[in-house]
Amino acid sequence: MQRADRRRRVVAGALAVIVVATGIAASSAQDSADAARWAAMSPAAQADWQQRRLAWDALPRQEREDRRARYAAWRALDEVQRARLRAAASEIAALPQEHQAALRTQFSVLDGMQRQGWRLGPELGADWPRLQPLFAFVPPAERDGLLALLRRLDAEQRDDLAALAQRLPPQDRDAFRRELLAVPEAQRRAWLRQRRDR
Repeated sequence: MQRADRRRRVVAGALAVIVVATGIAASSAQDSADAARWAAMSPAAQADWQQRRLAWDALPRQEREDRRARYAAWRALDEVQRARLRAAASEIAALPQEHQAALRTQFSVLDGMQRQGWRLGPELGADWPRLQPLFAFVPPAERDGLLALLRRLDAEQRDDLAALAQRLPPQDRDAFRRELLAVPEAQRRAWLRQRRDR
């Protein structure tokens, strides 16, 4: 059992690293801050930056958008989650190349929703397939609040929420999410358990 749990954690970490930590690209220049950085660079550093910029511009639009999304996802993680991903990246880098390739293949065959779910980090990414029915299609105005709430839930609360997500009919999901956001944090565990036990 411990071996299976360890394998699940390694695979979960690997998938999260593949989604978030690989291929992170720098965002485009930002006016005055970037101008100041540019002026402070040596000519060699400026030439290097120009080469990277040309390589970036040569990427297909979809690839650039995907890398920007991964970079934004990385920035949204707290330092504890980033540290876990760095540790997982080190662990994966120590694996034989064929094992690394197998993990990449395993990730590539997941559907798009699951791959995007891993951008939420190792914990939420592992739970995303069960949470996705409730949270995949939310109005933009609710996204940040719901994501912050999901990050504060522990494993038991996410499990209760995932069970509810599987049972709720689509027409009831908007009202449920609004109600979930309105529940005070101190009462959320009991509220989720009560809703699950109905």
